Amino acid sequence: MTEEYAAARYEDACQLLPARLRSAALALSRREKAGAEELRLRAGRAMCLTMPDGARALSETRVTRGDLEQVLDKVTDYSRYAAAETIRRGYVTAPGGFRVGVCGTALPEGDDNLGIKDVSSLAIRIPRLCEGVALPVLPELLEGGRLTSTLLLSPPGGGKTTLLRDLVRLLSQGSDLAGPIRVALVDERGELAAVCQGRPQLEVGPHTDVMDGCPKALAVPMLLRAMSPQVIALDELALPEDVAAVCAAAGCGVELLATAHAASVEELAARPLLGKVLSCGVFRRAVVISGADRRCRVEELP
Repeated sequence: MTEEYAAARYEDACQLLPARLRSAALALSRREKAGAEELRLRAGRAMCLTMPDGARALSETRVTRGDLEQVLDKVTDYSRYAAAETIRRGYVTAPGGFRVGVCGTALPEGDDNLGIKDVSSLAIRIPRLCEGVALPVLPELLEGGRLTSTLLLSPPGGGKTTLLRDLVRLLSQGSDLAGPIRVALVDERGELAAVCQGRPQLEVGPHTDVMDGCPKALAVPMLLRAMSPQVIALDELALPEDVAAVCAAAGCGVELLATAHAASVEELAARPLLGKVLSCGVFRRAVVISGADRRCRVEELP
């Protein structure tokens, strides 16, 4: 990923901002633009950038409620009703693959949330494709041209989602190591493919079917029944039902790619819930991502 490309993605994200805030955000140097990971807007506060070394507030950018409303209008193409289903879950996806986190006053009903009113803050995430980042580890994950079920591990923000997306792309399009593989991608929170109006905004390969906005426990059996995948890929195993769905899918002749928050296999095994992922024997390999340079190490699992 070049600095020019990274800066261009930042500038594209800035187009979602009101003119006053957009001018301030675009006044940065190209290097600063390339490093920005998020634009954060909080009512009554200066707009902040999330940078690799922490948050940076931009001067003269006090955010108003009107600014937040303008961003939401632009992101939803002035049709919030059409985006109501994801907004009630705390996000909306804009054209170009920009995922906007939404925070405000929830409208709970039982165990569900009906929506968000009085929006108080927004987080515009700036996704950047890192095509080829998975190439060094791919040969170690294949046996006879087939993927071996693999867990991707790192602490939060360590690069798991980026690696998963590129693995899905490479498997789907095929390579010198293996022909194209049918991949079913569970994108519960819109971070992997960033589907907008039925079309992935981020490249996930020509033979990938995306189930967007659906809980993993519901999506996995649906995909098994309807799409006959060779690989199912999903992000962030975190709930008991996620683990149960993965273990059930393993008995259906499909390989799995999944991520989990852990700095090591040992840390994963020590957690009561995620330890079950290892004990059920679904995954045979783990890719452990570590360090600021996001080094990848492949480990065999018992």
